[in-house]
Amino acid sequence: MDHTKLQRQLKRFEEHLIVDRGLSKVTVQGYCRSLSIALRRMRKFIPQYEHIKSYILWMHEKEYSYSHIVNSSLAIEHYTRFKGGEIQIGRPKKPKRIIKDTLSESEVTRLIIAAKNIRERSMVCLLAYSGIRNQEICNLKLEDIDLGGNRITVLGGKNRKDRVVNMSAHCTRALVEYLRKFPKNTGEYLFSTLRKGNRLATGDVRKLIRVLTARAQIGRRVFPHLFRHSLATNLLNRGASLMTIKDQLGHAHLSTVLQYLASTVARSRSEYEHFLPAYQ
Repeated sequence: MDHTKLQRQLKRFEEHLIVDRGLSKVTVQGYCRSLSIALRRMRKFIPQYEHIKSYILWMHEKEYSYSHIVNSSLAIEHYTRFKGGEIQIGRPKKPKRIIKDTLSESEVTRLIIAAKNIRERSMVCLLAYSGIRNQEICNLKLEDIDLGGNRITVLGGKNRKDRVVNMSAHCTRALVEYLRKFPKNTGEYLFSTLRKGNRLATGDVRKLIRVLTARAQIGRRVFPHLFRHSLATNLLNRGASLMTIKDQLGHAHLSTVLQYLASTVARSRSEYEHFLPAYQ
């Protein structure tokens, strides 16, 4: 497949999604990645239904995740509509997800201690205590941080939603120390690359977490989004309400937070022991 032609197709598709469909940049990037993989696999710039059907079946046979299959299907639907066609692809039933391998409080502490400088420590503290997403920490600007109120304003988050989230006093102290060493002006990104001062990419954050994981000798894969899941489960284990967790993570529906309740064995056991009837 001609790589240059593929890039032109993807660029036009990206512009269509932004201008004609009004989708957010993060969503568009995800669809373009999924479409690029699909077109290269099908080896067709304008695939027909039989090509698409074979590709979807192939993903099922390879046991790709629910989200990967759904995102690929949505990307292909948008693309065929962009090309003047209209294909509707069925969706697999959404599995009941169990959140597992979250970080314990002691593991998060080890990761924070593993930071060698205030820049690394303030970044991992923000992820750990606020539960904001990787892209959201890259987009933070100085004026989004309320050091006096221990709060963060997240603008243009997932689905373009704005929200205000809490952070701990420990996290605030780390940020104060960071800003003393790396002063920022209004309008500047809170974190930037050290050499050129550019906005951080999500890959930069993932790399930092990999380095900290190796230093802390956690012994398993840790990635930025895992801090989000870990905050939810650790808050739940300490007795936080589902509404508190929903608001902190910025979920639109309470049902999304229920996955953490089903995944938290310690909380279930603790409540069982507390409310256990006294039969004898």
